[in-house]
Amino acid sequence: MKKIPIFLLIIVHSLIACKKSDNVKPIDTTPPPSTYSFSDLKVNGVFNGFTYFGLNNNPVIKITFSSPINPTSISGNIILTDATGNSVAFTSTLENNDNTVVITTSTLQPITKYILTANTGLLSKTGDKLQSGITVNLTTAIDNSDKFLRITDDELLTLVQRQTFKYFWDFGHPISGLARERNTSGDIVTTGGSGFGAMAIVTGISRNFITRAEGLARMQKIVSFLKNNVTRYHGAYPHWLNGVTGATVPFSTKDNGADLVETSYLMQGLITARQYFTGTDAAETALRTDITSIYNGVEWSWFRKDNGNVLYWHWSPNFNWDMNLPLQGWNEALNTYIMAASSPTYAIPKSVYDIGWSRSGAMKNGNSYYGVQLPLGVANGGPLFLEHYTFLGVNPIGLVDAYANYETQTKAHTQINYNYCVANPAKQVGYGPECWGLTASDIPSGYAASSPTNDLGVIAPTAALSSFPYTPTESMAALKFFYYKLGDKLWSNYGFVDAFKLSEPWFATSTLAIDQGPIIIMIENHRSKLLWNLFMSAPEIKTGMKNLGFSSPNL
Repeated sequence: MKKIPIFLLIIVHSLIACKKSDNVKPIDTTPPPSTYSFSDLKVNGVFNGFTYFGLNNNPVIKITFSSPINPTSISGNIILTDATGNSVAFTSTLENNDNTVVITTSTLQPITKYILTANTGLLSKTGDKLQSGITVNLTTAIDNSDKFLRITDDELLTLVQRQTFKYFWDFGHPISGLARERNTSGDIVTTGGSGFGAMAIVTGISRNFITRAEGLARMQKIVSFLKNNVTRYHGAYPHWLNGVTGATVPFSTKDNGADLVETSYLMQGLITARQYFTGTDAAETALRTDITSIYNGVEWSWFRKDNGNVLYWHWSPNFNWDMNLPLQGWNEALNTYIMAASSPTYAIPKSVYDIGWSRSGAMKNGNSYYGVQLPLGVANGGPLFLEHYTFLGVNPIGLVDAYANYETQTKAHTQINYNYCVANPAKQVGYGPECWGLTASDIPSGYAASSPTNDLGVIAPTAALSSFPYTPTESMAALKFFYYKLGDKLWSNYGFVDAFKLSEPWFATSTLAIDQGPIIIMIENHRSKLLWNLFMSAPEIKTGMKNLGFSSPNL
């Protein structure tokens, strides 16, 4: 093997050494920049972390640092904005040997969130930067002044009913007369909410918001549309319809056919209206005949699915029983079993109620929550609409069957919900004796069923207001708070908006048929028992409820 001359090896070694030295970076001996740090925070003299609620409109914020602050660097490095990013004016001074920045604001708006930030560009007097920025969340308190003139309690109840009635009257769909799902739904109308709307129309006539002739004409429009324009599935209606054409609007992919629960709410409202329009003239007689025909056409027993011992919520012409949701208590579907048992044409036997709905008694509870024993249902009762929807028409006062006393059930569930909000174990902002009520409603990020076991900090006015028959004193306190103290945020063209959350703070802009309806109806049941008396007077209902084993002075 031929050897490489030694002088060539020396040259190559030198070249490699030179190449390596080109890649070697010199060590940076520059010292890191000096910093200083945050030391303390006081808002109105109190430290409570970095989030504050219920502040006055001129809070004083003091931020203390480990080094004296250069006053010329405050501008642009300490910033106050509202939740949407708009700048808010403030003044700053220094104290405590210039280590503490004192911030005083201009008058802030009530029930509004503000964000105070100090970023790392805030310099000390020696030119050091702040080690880490800080953010302070500030939410102002409710303005306790009355937003509207005080009126009598009776006048206030009438005002709330009249304003809420407008949702179903002024905002009712112009073609079908049915109730829109919500205030942004366009042509989408809701079956169950339209049943609530029929009961609202009866209330509106009784309260002289409209004339009997006007109410009759609207009910004729509604019933004619339901009879002639809408596709039914074994007599049952879908959850949503197009208010112009009557075509089914799918609630979800497989929920594009019959919705038995929504149908039962619709029938509850129609039967109530039928019992109201008792005139012997041709128009009222024809209306009663059409309503009876629609109700008798619902094949309730078919929804047992091959004669099983439970009713099923959904059926689809494309997906059959794929939704597979049996109606088992305790929940809002008691009305469905009552309507099914009362049908003169497709009645279910008592065994379906006992085995399917009550689960042979397994729906019983019997435990106590917040000092109140609950006969039926889940721990702490669940959302309050469970005690509203069925009992818009069914009078729970004195109502008993093998499983519960329903006057006890409705009042106990409501009292537990109230007691929970007063105790406020989750420390939600604003909860108390005047601000309570957890149920299904809109929330800041969508829609949810709020309850003591799913407390999202959201109060829905419908929860307390639709509970007037059960907790009249507590519901009146909530009504006065919602109207007089929060009215500038909650009161709308169609009554109270759907919900609010004081910790964000957030106020819905929405109104929903299924939440507005129970307000006007249950306030009326509290005042006159009008809807209870009408629905319970129907001969089919009397027979059906007795067949299920119910007893009541109203049967």
